[in-house]
Amino acid sequence: MSAMNEAAQSLTRAAARARFADFLELTKPRVTVLVLVTTLVGFYLASQGPMDLLLLLNTLVGTALVAAGTSALNQYVEREEDGRMARTRLRPLPAGRLDPAHALIFASAASVTGLLHLAFTVNLLTAGLAALTLLSYVFVYTPLKRKTSLCTLVGAIPGALPPLGGWTAAHGEIAAGGIALFAILFVWQLPHALAIAILYRDDYARGGFLLLPIVDPDGGATGRQIMAHCLVLLPLSLVPTMLDVTGPFYFYGALVLGLGLTACAVPILLNASARAARRMLLASVVYLPLLLCLMAFDRTVPPLR
Repeated sequence: MSAMNEAAQSLTRAAARARFADFLELTKPRVTVLVLVTTLVGFYLASQGPMDLLLLLNTLVGTALVAAGTSALNQYVEREEDGRMARTRLRPLPAGRLDPAHALIFASAASVTGLLHLAFTVNLLTAGLAALTLLSYVFVYTPLKRKTSLCTLVGAIPGALPPLGGWTAAHGEIAAGGIALFAILFVWQLPHALAIAILYRDDYARGGFLLLPIVDPDGGATGRQIMAHCLVLLPLSLVPTMLDVTGPFYFYGALVLGLGLTACAVPILLNASARAARRMLLASVVYLPLLLCLMAFDRTVPPLR
């Protein structure tokens, strides 16, 4: 009897762990971590002198909850499309491991809790930006993916808001430095997302999404857009130094990184192949954390604007 009880308890624990893992997967942990990192950088750059660690903790907790809820809501809305794509069909909802109603309750609870936490422990402006992130991602970008290739531009807006939220959490208002961070993250996402779309073009088509590489089969327009975005990002990434948010070390480091990213866009401009897209994706993944590290390392204290 004891052995049977132990076996039953072991199965119960395994089921609980599996269920926890499924709910965790709904939150897209890697995306949430990136959101928190960009929020942290925005908070740090806007802090005048030493950071208020309690305020930072409250900012990160609230932001994490909203980011997790947003990702879960996105997976709830797109569960049928995810079931048609090889890269997403094993997610908890299309695979049938979670009840959609339970996922919706979880997503809503996380989102509302996060927004209330930001409103009461940080400030209303930061909570408002988090709400804008959620609403624009779930209710604007997500449905647009099935209607127009311009959805990537719209989707970059919620993706660029977290560092601005970090800035307003520490600074209390939107300022030029925070807008510069938003602009950098906005433009960076475009070549990054288009490279992913090239690699998974067929999968996205099966899901019914009208991303640019799907409506641009020869890749010419996609390659030109990626190059254009990299060329815009290069001078844009230098703006924090011009605003006295960062120093000269960041300026020259950002210049080198920008030139490297632009160089990686040349092959995809000539031929939007999977190999060129993979190289572009890798370059974009390396570029952003290095740029953020440079910002944090060479912050000007206090930020003048």
